[in-house]
Amino acid sequence: MQPVKHVQGRMAPLDRADVDTDQIIPKQFLKRIERTGYGPFLFYDWRQADDFVLNRPEHQGASVLVTGENFGCGSSREHAPWAIRDAGFRAIIAPSFADIFRANCFKTGLLSVTLPDSQVRHLIDLASEDAAAEVTVDLEAQQVRGDGFSYRFEIDAFARECLLGGLDEIGLVERHQPAIAAYESRRAAWLPTVR
Repeated sequence: MQPVKHVQGRMAPLDRADVDTDQIIPKQFLKRIERTGYGPFLFYDWRQADDFVLNRPEHQGASVLVTGENFGCGSSREHAPWAIRDAGFRAIIAPSFADIFRANCFKTGLLSVTLPDSQVRHLIDLASEDAAAEVTVDLEAQQVRGDGFSYRFEIDAFARECLLGGLDEIGLVERHQPAIAAYESRRAAWLPTVR
């Protein structure tokens, strides 16, 4: 996993609350075993409408998704953050997230930021009025900054450490490789090994 320190770019406003994981990535696309290739199916059903916000040319290439409360509710599919990342988003800003979805975001290097309703509303309105509006989501300083504003956010310390270090669950274990090797070298020869 790549370290996440700053995400800078344009915002795409998805002004909807209670967006569930089946809308983010519908079940018929969950047959793949890879973590990539889901981007084209992000919000598949909603994208069938020509006026859906992410179909608009001015929001193509946005790297920050700004959306309503309770984002990622529903089933606990990891495919939802995979699809969002695969579509080019590196951060999501919302008033609240479903707990399992938020944990899956952190495990896949997708920064999910919680801000108060009024601040999220400001960002959604800004992105709706000016598609060129950019923000910087600064994980090190724990701030969302733009032209004339700076919003502080809180984040779980362990999740922050993992994102800043680019550590997924495997990376966390690999940090202890010397201790694991030392332990393995002292194990009785008759015990099974994995090679």
